Amino acid sequence: MEATIRSLTAEDPIPYELLLLADPSRHLVAEYLPRGFCYLAECGPQVVGVLVLIRTRPETMEIVNLAVGEPYQGKGVGKTLIGHAVARARDMGVRTLEIGTGSTGVGQLLLYQKCGFRITGVDRDFFVRHYPEPLYEHGMQLRDMVRLGLDL
Repeated sequence: MEATIRSLTAEDPIPYELLLLADPSRHLVAEYLPRGFCYLAECGPQVVGVLVLIRTRPETMEIVNLAVGEPYQGKGVGKTLIGHAVARARDMGVRTLEIGTGSTGVGQLLLYQKCGFRITGVDRDFFVRHYPEPLYEHGMQLRDMVRLGLDL
């Protein structure tokens, strides 16, 4: 499936439905969204995916939100968004691109590693510390965040 990527503009509605697929805390999304660069994946007129990049340290950026609508998952949209993130980070002189995902996110971990990311660590109890309600994925409580990085 061919998706085109463009920046979110002031005229665009914020795609909370997609953003909340990757991060269920509307409060956290609203906190990092103004600090980041938000990109939309579109198939025709339909917004099917979203990506948010933020600068975390000198020469380092993090993908803090990456989501693809369920009907479009597994069709290359996520890979296209990651490729866009890599290109934008390089354009901005970034040397390391990072991403984190839940330890139970098998599909996400596979995608990120296929795109060249390598596991750099585990942030134990990240989701317990940062989310007031327990989160569940694949029938398990989500506790730990797996951190991955890509040297550019």
